[in-house]
Amino acid sequence: MATARGRIDKRQAILDGAFVVFARQGYAQACVQEIANEAGVAKPTVYNHLTDKATLFRHAMQAAAQSVLDQRLAALKPLTEPGPDLRTTLEEVGHRLVRLHTDDRSCALRRLLYAELTHFPDILDIAVESGPHRLSQALADRMARLILAGRLDATSPDQAAEHFLALLIGPLEARSQMGTRQIDDTDLQEIARAATHTFLQAFGAENENARRPPAR
Repeated sequence: MATARGRIDKRQAILDGAFVVFARQGYAQACVQEIANEAGVAKPTVYNHLTDKATLFRHAMQAAAQSVLDQRLAALKPLTEPGPDLRTTLEEVGHRLVRLHTDDRSCALRRLLYAELTHFPDILDIAVESGPHRLSQALADRMARLILAGRLDATSPDQAAEHFLALLIGPLEARSQMGTRQIDDTDLQEIARAATHTFLQAFGAENENARRPPAR
């Protein structure tokens, strides 16, 4: 059992190290020895766990994407029981999501996906299995509960989820110049407030809608 646990931990260290190196160097410039050094293992150990560089890249991307998704799904938790102040809860969730969208791992994952997609078209599946689509599905589930509870006025929870995410990510991408410029937390909070305000104008039930404008 201890051996199996150690093997799992070592594999995770290799995947984490590989992602760091691929994010820093790009696929073509990254070498397996550098990945081994980053992971703290011998080079043959990397090949024992993952047979070649291309396989390592695919698995490292998948592991990183799953980690990013898990964090974003956890950010939705307050919407399970939002309490009496839905606006504040939506702002909190929105703020968490935009912070995660702009963290180093998320930005590196998107850069690698865009850069290597022509060489590894199959990694597009990662964007479907562990990307925005899964987040939107999970958010739609929360929106459906809010609709059933009479707290949102919408006919489609999927559409409500898509609109909320678009209101967050659209301004974020514009202000960050597609992730090339750092945005401070005050601006992230402002984006979350404005997105929530606009969302509730469109989908808020009468008792939830437009109780206060977004802060300037």
